[in-house]
Amino acid sequence: MKISILGTEYEIDLVKNHNDKALDNSDGYCDSSVKQIVVDDMSESVGHVGVKKDLNQYRKKVVRHEVIHAFLYESGLAENSWGENEEIVDWIAVQFPKMLAAFREVDAL
Repeated sequence: MKISILGTEYEIDLVKNHNDKALDNSDGYCDSSVKQIVVDDMSESVGHVGVKKDLNQYRKKVVRHEVIHAFLYESGLAENSWGENEEIVDWIAVQFPKMLAAFREVDAL
């Protein structure tokens, strides 16, 4: 699928981990040079996820994580610690659904 990241089109691809060597060390990645996000579809193995019973939810979190990387790259924050800071990117990816729910509540005011 395609997604607009601050006006720049990115392709999001779910692939089998054995079809992309870059997934040997991760469950997903964002390549800002070609505007592509690749995530393991997690259909054949658990890869690096460890023991997860709900792989669908985990895959969604990985996609959010890589989309956040794309936002930071397109914001010009790739050249400093923000764009590559896995801890803050993962925190946003985990907390974003709760943040979105709160923003939707505020919008109702």
